Amino acid sequence: MNWSAFSSTLSESLNKAVHIQTAHSVSGGDIHQAYQLHTNIGNLFLKVNNAQSLPLFTTEARNLQAIIRSNSLICPNVFGFGVFENQQAWLLMEYLELKNTGDDFQRGRDLAYMHQQIHRDPKTDASPIQPFGWFEDNFIGHTLQKNRWHSDWVSFYGEQRLRPQLELAQLRGASAELFDLGSQLIEQLPFWFQTYQPEASLLHGDLWGGNSAFNANGEAVIFDPACYYGDRETDLAMTELFGGFSSAFYDGYNALFPLDSGYASRKPLYNLYHILNHFNLFGGHYQQQAGQIFQALLKQSNTAN
Repeated sequence: MNWSAFSSTLSESLNKAVHIQTAHSVSGGDIHQAYQLHTNIGNLFLKVNNAQSLPLFTTEARNLQAIIRSNSLICPNVFGFGVFENQQAWLLMEYLELKNTGDDFQRGRDLAYMHQQIHRDPKTDASPIQPFGWFEDNFIGHTLQKNRWHSDWVSFYGEQRLRPQLELAQLRGASAELFDLGSQLIEQLPFWFQTYQPEASLLHGDLWGGNSAFNANGEAVIFDPACYYGDRETDLAMTELFGGFSSAFYDGYNALFPLDSGYASRKPLYNLYHILNHFNLFGGHYQQQAGQIFQALLKQSNTAN
């Protein structure tokens, strides 16, 4: 990266003089390169990837802005994004000093508060006519996440979450059996919602331990969102999939916004989406894990019927 030339790009984009004094490579996840920039206007956090990755950065920026407007959890402010010299997409954000420990009870309460926020388009401030979906497609990792609006949550989860991942898994070499099991499960989804009608909550969408931390004051911070309006249980289920959240977190959440008693039965259903996505991104044992969950859920519904 030509930091002198990039300083000029930032100055033009931000409409103020920006001089990058030093740039240090830092951890930025599995997908992008990331840098801490020391500049005349303070420390900044920069993500960089190839030019074709610009849609990931533009949707991430709008997702972060939606969370900021919810006045719930802290997340980094976005300063700009674009393409540098027709080769490198970039996203510039506030740099936050993060640590792994903090007030986990309050983190749970903050997430519960975010889940209680009403629908708002981050660009127009208008509310959507249909409750479940998002104002554009975005990305889960670097997988396209479809967000077409639906009036019915069961239909949304089947057609905008599970089916696209199953179709992509076919292209990635998954077995025909996995696709068949998944198709059967989509048909039987109403079984898990006979007495439960979820409301549409503002979701982080990719809430595992690596996408949340604490600032120097011990306050919760979230980042790398894949926002949409959906069942809040999907966020909670993912926090349990890979760990990183203490019992105090769930105590804090339930103190403000108690979960439905049937959450535990739907948790594996919701984590299937992320397990399938991990197969599509990384391959390996995730196909077998998804198949076992499909079989267990189908057995549960078939036995009940």
